[in-house]
Amino acid sequence: MPRIVLTRLKMVQMSEEVYASGIEEHLHDGVTLCTTSVAKTVADDCFKHHNKIGPDVAREALKDARASSKASVDEIWRFAKICRVANVMRPYLESIATC
Repeated sequence: MPRIVLTRLKMVQMSEEVYASGIEEHLHDGVTLCTTSVAKTVADDCFKHHNKIGPDVAREALKDARASSKASVDEIWRFAKICRVANVMRPYLESIATC
């Protein structure tokens, strides 16, 4: 017999600018998939919610995005300003920019 597992969802509100920025469309098997860019994911999902997911996770996401060259410091900084986490991210971005 199938078992239904309930998942907790948390709804968040965001401005139109934050919501619409960083959307990328990818064609996969004839279907268009919309995702957010790596830079926006790091800024918005990781650093904006670093108190909930943990600062270590946010720092690791930033390091991984830069190490794999999936997002430049400039891209991440642009989304940090859009998502209003520039002050939180500034020390981390400055430390990786000087390395």
